[in-house]
Amino acid sequence: MIFSPVTHKGRPRTALRFGASLLLVAALLTALACERGPRLAALDETAVILAFGDSLTAGTGAASGQSYPDQLAERLGRQVIASGIPGETSAEALRRLPQVLQQQQPDLVILCSGGNDLLRRQSQSALEQNLRAMLELIRQQGSAVLLIGVPQPDLSLTVPEFYPRLAREFGALYEGDGLRHILRRRELKSDSVHPNAAGYAELAGRLAELLTAASD
Repeated sequence: MIFSPVTHKGRPRTALRFGASLLLVAALLTALACERGPRLAALDETAVILAFGDSLTAGTGAASGQSYPDQLAERLGRQVIASGIPGETSAEALRRLPQVLQQQQPDLVILCSGGNDLLRRQSQSALEQNLRAMLELIRQQGSAVLLIGVPQPDLSLTVPEFYPRLAREFGALYEGDGLRHILRRRELKSDSVHPNAAGYAELAGRLAELLTAASD
């Protein structure tokens, strides 16, 4: 006796369509997650936000109270502790960071370092290593981090490629266009490498938007 295979018309095609739909949904969800980038736990009123860096964090080029940490605090309604030392290189920042982390115990660190390395034409490889070491210290502390890309002090105002790469590597939030935009506009800068009060306001606004979007 010869048995003919049993077929169910329409089922294989339906199953294929269903499977394809699942794959499409998964791909869309993955793309959406990548587009949204790293997420950030909501910062309550007791959250400790630390802005760490050099003169760009200290507010050089603007009056007292007009630095980006000051203006970011106003926008967020949260205290932002500014720890910026003008002229500091990334190597010096790396030596200083552990003590500051221990003292402040931050929930979030905004890291803006490297401008003086670039200005003095120091090794970019060393700068990358120092930034990586600082990001690792912050991760070990258990703090979230937002990395600011610092542009080259020339007409191109190009941000070295390792800034966004390190942000991806450490799952950090990243702001890479703010300083480039500010330093291209005379009305937003006090000199070739420092914003003025309006420029720091622009940077604070960008950071506030990024932090708000990441915690929604």
